[in-house]
Amino acid sequence: MNRRTKTAVLGAALLVTAGATGAAASASASNTSSTAAAGETSTPSTASPASPASAHSVASAAGERQREAAALTGRAKLYRSAGDDITFSFDAHLAAKDTDDPLKATGTFEWSHYAGGDGAWAKAEVDCLLTGGKVAVVSGVVTDSDLPGAKGKRVGITVHDTGRQDRLGYSWASTGNPVETKDLPMCVGSAPFEKVKKGTGDFTVVPWNPRF
Repeated sequence: MNRRTKTAVLGAALLVTAGATGAAASASASNTSSTAAAGETSTPSTASPASPASAHSVASAAGERQREAAALTGRAKLYRSAGDDITFSFDAHLAAKDTDDPLKATGTFEWSHYAGGDGAWAKAEVDCLLTGGKVAVVSGVVTDSDLPGAKGKRVGITVHDTGRQDRLGYSWASTGNPVETKDLPMCVGSAPFEKVKKGTGDFTVVPWNPRF
C-alpha cells in the first residue's frame, strides 16, 4: 500500500460518514456473557469467604483508583455504515500526586482504520490529559505506526463518556490527516462528533478535580 492510500484511510477517510462492522466484537462480548452466566450457575451457594490475600488485593486496587487524579481508558469501534473498521483504545492516567500538572499524564492510546483491505494503525505516548465530568481530552506523540511520516507527530483526541453510546473527536478533523499536522499544542482535540458502534466496547473517564 502506498503512502497516499494509507494517509487517506487513516486520516481523511475518518471524516467520511459511514460504520464499522462489530460482529466479531459483538460475538466476543456474547461469548463472554455466556461464559460468565455459566460460571454463575455452577458456583456453589456455599462458597467460602474471600481469603485475606484476596481481600487485600481488592483493597489495594481500590486504593490505586483513589490515588488517581484523572484517567481515560477503554476500547471501542466507531460507527460506519459503509463497513469501515475503525478502532480506538486508551490507557491514559494522571496520578493524584500530579493532579496540578496534566502534562505529567502517562500511558498510551492507539487507533486504526481499515477499509476494503487498505488501512493503517498508529500508537501514541500520552503527554497531556485533561478531564472534566465525563469528557476527556488527551494528546500524545506517535511512537509507532505503519503510516509513513506519522512518527513524531502529536495528535489530540476528545472522548465523551455518555454511559450509553460514547462519542469521540480527533484533532485531524480540522487540521488534515495526522501526517500533515504541524506543531499541534498539547491537549487539543475536537468536539466529539463521532459515535461508538453499539456492542463494540466503551470508554471510561475519571473526572479531574484540580485544587484551585
